[in-house]
Amino acid sequence: MKKTYRFIIFVLLTLFVSNTIVAQTIKHKKPLTRILFVFDASQSMLGMWNSDRKITIARNLLIEMADSISTLDNVEMGLRVYGHQSYVPPQDCNDTKLEVPFSKNNIFRIKQVLRSLSPKGTTPIAHSLELAGSDFPKCDDCRNIIILITDGIEACDGDPCAVSLALQKEGIVLKPFVIGIGLDLEFKETFKCVGNYFNAADEDKFKEVFGVVISQALNSTTAQVNLLDEFGQATETNVNMTFYDNFSGKMMHNYIHTINNRGNPDTIILDPLIKYDMVVSTIPPVRVDSIALTPGKHTIIAADTPQGTLEIKNKSIEYRDLQFIVKENDKCDVLNIQDINNPEKYITGTYDVEILTLPRIVIDDIDIKQSYTTTLEIPNPGLATFLLKTPGYGSIYVMKDNKLKWIKNLKTNVSKETLVLQPGTYFVSFRSRNANKTLYTNTKTFKIRSGGSEQVILY
Repeated sequence: MKKTYRFIIFVLLTLFVSNTIVAQTIKHKKPLTRILFVFDASQSMLGMWNSDRKITIARNLLIEMADSISTLDNVEMGLRVYGHQSYVPPQDCNDTKLEVPFSKNNIFRIKQVLRSLSPKGTTPIAHSLELAGSDFPKCDDCRNIIILITDGIEACDGDPCAVSLALQKEGIVLKPFVIGIGLDLEFKETFKCVGNYFNAADEDKFKEVFGVVISQALNSTTAQVNLLDEFGQATETNVNMTFYDNFSGKMMHNYIHTINNRGNPDTIILDPLIKYDMVVSTIPPVRVDSIALTPGKHTIIAADTPQGTLEIKNKSIEYRDLQFIVKENDKCDVLNIQDINNPEKYITGTYDVEILTLPRIVIDDIDIKQSYTTTLEIPNPGLATFLLKTPGYGSIYVMKDNKLKWIKNLKTNVSKETLVLQPGTYFVSFRSRNANKTLYTNTKTFKIRSGGSEQVILY
């Protein structure tokens, strides 16, 4: 008994030290951790195992562990039991019950139920897991964990693997833990798809395994994200990164990447029970999928994000709100709509831009290089003021190689309109709204110079 208490104290000390390190590393609101123990009280638990019956050994250690966990902040427990209500034969595959729902300070009830258990029935694992999904009250910021303690495999027609996968896919629970009591090693593959399987070959191993499971269930793990440049150095930073649950697709974390005061990527805290997909919101975004963490081990996550900067400049007051479209070279999808005179980083490569001037300026094959700012300047515009006797219908074209290219229609409800145009030769075609013949169309050619102003009279 003293050995067991020393072990429990060791586990709690490990949890305390780990949580202290995490708290010192990063301050954030910790989610509520809810642990549901799914306990096997089927008839086979009456069998002898080392120093006592399986039910006695498992019950005593669970009581001690639960008693210790109850002193921790931000943790709640629940207890579901199967195989304890109906004798076999006959086989009752509905013999499962949530004996102690989640609540604060329910440790007395958990211990009371465990001490009163008398193994009787069969082993409906799948059905118990299925109902366990509803044992967790709705919560937006909770870690829901199932710890299944069993000495046998599924005895009914259910599929524990399918049920477990469905619960994870729906984001109801994290990957469950399964502790096998005295099970043959051949059953490892049977439970591997259900969750993180630990085999307790004997009583001492059971205590050790239980401690490892509790430690993993309660502790987070440190990690750092290395955003690599073209030389493989972790120099890129100040970009958003989002972590998703690889299985359910649920967003779990969102951080702005930071280089700390020591010049290293800052440490973040991740849940080791989750396999992550990470999206780094560079332009274009970079994904790293299926990130697995080892509990208690600092993990380095690398992503290739070499970046350079693009800036298009023009100090004309008429272009203070000008924007331009950025696309990857020879691709149709718009990556970004960038403001003029505002530098923006892009993954190194070749890009095409379309500047929303009149007429639009298209520049292809812009090379973005590592840690280099590519700067482009566009000509200052001029102003064209269109004076109309009455409102009507008109279109403006740019003259190029003796051909007209449409750039804009005039407003149909005004008799005066001023447009900001790039330097060049233009052609305008206009007909008054009241004119009832095509021949009344008025046309004119005019030139725009940088910084100049032109009146176009269409009477």
